[in-house]
Formats: sequence, structure tokens, C-alpha cells
Amino acid sequence: MAFDPQLVDGLIERHGRGREAAIPLLQGIQAAYRYLPLEALAYVCEKTVMTPSQVYGVATFFSQFRLTPVGEHLIKVCQGTACHVSGAEGLTEALSEALAVRDGETSADGRYTLSSVACVGCCSLAPVIVFDDDTYGKMTRTKAVALVQADAALQTEEEA
Repeated sequence: MAFDPQLVDGLIERHGRGREAAIPLLQGIQAAYRYLPLEALAYVCEKTVMTPSQVYGVATFFSQFRLTPVGEHLIKVCQGTACHVSGAEGLTEALSEALAVRDGETSADGRYTLSSVACVGCCSLAPVIVFDDDTYGKMTRTKAVALVQADAALQTEEEA
């Protein structure tokens, strides 16, 4: 999706031009593009009272924001203490092998981005994977790979 200044103008109109609007503006931009394009961040600086260092500071401080494009599906593997001791590293390894990517990378077809995260707050379900907005607990290597394979099969059906 190409950068659309009108989209950002609408967000600024809705949330304001002050520093207090930084998070909702960045959330709106990321919702539209799936990451924060630098062109959009520069435009926010032009149209608001925020400096580039303020906007970039917010964008890099909060882990919810991404400055690089991600795949169509974001797969987050919780690496918090409960998940770690329950085998999260093995989940990352299995998914990495199945998708032919390293942690933090996007698959060659642009469909999946694999990302380790500090904690998703579901410790009683450890180990946990968040696939887009859905949380899956008590995961195993086999279940993690099956989750991706089921999504890939569904995509193939939709394309047929």
C-alpha cells in the first residue's frame, strides 16, 4: 500500500496535533500499513507540533510499533519465564525451520513474520504463541507447525 497523506490527515483531524496524539496517530498509521513507514512519520512531523525525535522516540520506545514491514501474518512466540521453561525456544526453532526464516524475519512469500516477544501475559497457558490476534496456549512444536500448515492450506483453498 502506497503512502496516502489523506489517511494521516484524517487521523490528525481525529486525534489532534499535540504530543498527546502521538500514540493514537502511530496506532492508526500502523493499522493501515501494518508498520510505520518513514514517509508517514515525516508527514506527521510536518503536520503536527511534534519533532522528528519525539515521533521516532515514541515509535521506538513502545514494542507495539514496527518500523519495518511485516508479513501478512505475525507469529509471536512468548519468551517470558513461564513460556521459556515450558519450551518456547523449541517452538521458535520449529517455526523457524517450517517457515525457513530466522527469528525477526519474514518468509520469502511475505506471508509470515516470526517474532519472539518478552511476555504476552498468559503464563498459565505456557508456552504461548500469538498468531495475528489469536492466542494459542499449551503449544508444542508439532502444534505450532500444524497451525502454520493449516493457515497455508486455508490460503491455498481460497486461491483455488
